[in-house]
Parts: sequence; C-alpha cells; structure tokens
Amino acid sequence: MPYLRPPRLVRQVFNPIAMRFGIGGTQALTVAGRVTGVAHRVPVIAVEVDGAVHLVSPRGETDWARNLRVAGACRLGPHGDERPWRATEVPVDDRAPIIAAYRAQAGRAVRSFFEKLPDAADHPVFRLEPA
Repeated sequence: MPYLRPPRLVRQVFNPIAMRFGIGGTQALTVAGRVTGVAHRVPVIAVEVDGAVHLVSPRGETDWARNLRVAGACRLGPHGDERPWRATEVPVDDRAPIIAAYRAQAGRAVRSFFEKLPDAADHPVFRLEPA
C-alpha cells in the first residue's frame, strides 16, 4: 500500500501541538508498536458514522495504521483524557461512506492526500468500540 510521509516539520512540531491543543478537531491516538511494543502517539481525527467511531488514515499505510492493525487496541481522546478502544479494520468495500464523512469533517487539510491516493483501498479505516 502507498504511504505519503509527512515532512519532518509536521512530525516534530505540528503533530505534538495538534495533539496538545486539539487543532482541527484532532485527538491523540496512542498505539503500541507492532515490533517493539513501545507506545506511539499521533494526532488523528475521529469521525462518527452510523453511531460508530472510525479512524481513517489519510496518508495511506502509515505506521499508526499498521500498528493498530496488529495491536487491535488503542487509546484515543483529547489531551489528558484518552480512553481505551478496541479496533477492527473496515473492509475496503465498506469504506466509501466513512471516508466521505471523514473528508467532509477534516476538510482542506486532507484533500491533497485523497487526490494523490484516490482509491479507498489506499486508506486503512478502523471501527472503534470502547474497551
């Protein structure tokens, strides 16, 4: 699967600020690394569709998506209020309405990623349930 790597400035400066202050509706996602088990934190935008919470990886096959696929569990929430969740990957055929809702919620910030990676199969999507 393709992956659009964020620039260093985004990884080292913007992401920590976005998680801390919830910029653009971001929340902190914490997931164990698939090899080391070390916790990794990244900002994500959760979207609710049909009463379920979902995470979409706009940059494609990111480390957090690969880690979540293996771990099957994470912590998610605003800074200081992260809660445990179980995660299940959504089949490609069921992703379109979730991706559409995500794009509407995230807006311009993610438009270019979906222009570069237009296929739903390029964007892992996870359904979350409280753990």
